Amino acid sequence: MGLNNGKVETLMSDFLRKSGGVAVIDGGFATELERHGADLNDPLWSAKCLLTSTDLVRQVHLDYLEAGADIIITASYQATIQGFGAKGFSKEESETMLKRSVDIACEARNVYYERCSNSASTFTSDGKILKNRPILVAASVGSYGAYLADGSEYSGDYGDAMDLEFLKSFHRRRVQVLAESGADLIAFETVPNKIEAQAYAELLAEGIKIPAWFSFNSKDGVNVVSGDSLIECAEVADSCPKVVAVGINCTPPRFISGLIQSIKKITTKPILIYPNSGENYDADLKQWVKNTGVPDEDFVSYVNKWCEIGASLVGGCCRTTPNTIKAICRTLPSRSSYMA
Repeated sequence: MGLNNGKVETLMSDFLRKSGGVAVIDGGFATELERHGADLNDPLWSAKCLLTSTDLVRQVHLDYLEAGADIIITASYQATIQGFGAKGFSKEESETMLKRSVDIACEARNVYYERCSNSASTFTSDGKILKNRPILVAASVGSYGAYLADGSEYSGDYGDAMDLEFLKSFHRRRVQVLAESGADLIAFETVPNKIEAQAYAELLAEGIKIPAWFSFNSKDGVNVVSGDSLIECAEVADSCPKVVAVGINCTPPRFISGLIQSIKKITTKPILIYPNSGENYDADLKQWVKNTGVPDEDFVSYVNKWCEIGASLVGGCCRTTPNTIKAICRTLPSRSSYMA
């Protein structure tokens, strides 16, 4: 099931209706790859696995689908033509790897549907959910700061690169390639400042044929991480016709309720939230600080409140797992018809 047909304004609302009112996004991807043993100590981060571990990428997508996710996000967050170029790959090879990130996710969806068709039960003895349902593939686009791999996606401070035309030029071809790769939508993730949101919005107006969502990150529960107003950033997303949802990712759970209420003030578009586990990231050590987050049961305890106050797409970001997503599905009333 794709979002490519019909009017952009109704695409997400139709998908949400078919999902029971609330759709579930997958969870942490790079941290899940690491949990399986992948070494991501590289400027390419999770995109390194597009070169070395495609089977593992596919398996993580499958794990999330079998946990109940309705939307899986590709391993392209830190995949850029410039980043691959720095590793010695040609422009053509780099574009091929971007497309491959979408191909792998689509393959995982096809495998999942095949498993659903061959299964006699929706809920298997080992806890897997095998329900034939609409599933979307979202092509991830990380910020310029993610490409820099210096933690600036958590500050939004790009120095001399804080320039609209520069950011549009940096992202343009990558966005074009992902938009033409077979994904259902583009997920502009962890957007740290207003100028990059504006760059994305203007790129979407340059003939991009598929819809998108914008998700911002915050470290104070009021503004985005750069200090720019969340309201103003969300207004950029709201004013873009191609944007079908707007929200928050990679932000501690304790801030989410207030952020949803702020976004609700300026948009009627669906609100998406996929927080991190609440753990802190040390940009100097390039690792998550253990024991600074919340356990799955506490994370999930927030979910129904988030939905009650306006969220209609819910999942997890860094350090959340398939078990987190399964627990989210269990707590959603719309899933009670097939969750044991």
